[in-house]
Amino acid sequence: MKKKLWMALLALVVLGGLVLAWMYNTGWVDDFNAEQNRVLQERTEAGLQFGTRANQKQCLDQALADFDGCLGYQCTVASGRFLKACLSKATSSEGFCDGVPEFREKPSEDDKEWAKDYCLDKNIRGDNCRLLMRQQQLFCSP
Repeated sequence: MKKKLWMALLALVVLGGLVLAWMYNTGWVDDFNAEQNRVLQERTEAGLQFGTRANQKQCLDQALADFDGCLGYQCTVASGRFLKACLSKATSSEGFCDGVPEFREKPSEDDKEWAKDYCLDKNIRGDNCRLLMRQQQLFCSP
């Protein structure tokens, strides 16, 4: 019984390796990476353009609206790129940084609660909304 389990695991590892080798050799990984880079560049440019005619709060609101319903890492990163670029060009919003916890590399439980509560209060769906809120923390920290 144990031998069959080990053989099944070995077969699974070998099969996984073959699939990865096939994906790499067919250029699938390169195509995927190129597409992701294109999307990130587009979102950065969109953020820069939006930021030239927006204030900081409008940048955050737009990034969260675009993000709403995001269920993957790629859309989280793309929304973060938009927000960061937008904030770099936006005009100031009074009170934008009021109550925003200072950014820390490792967020505290209070930081996590602040982000979670903000996302829930705004009814933003998406598992990684709190990661987007860390952009505001980073922007507002000295």
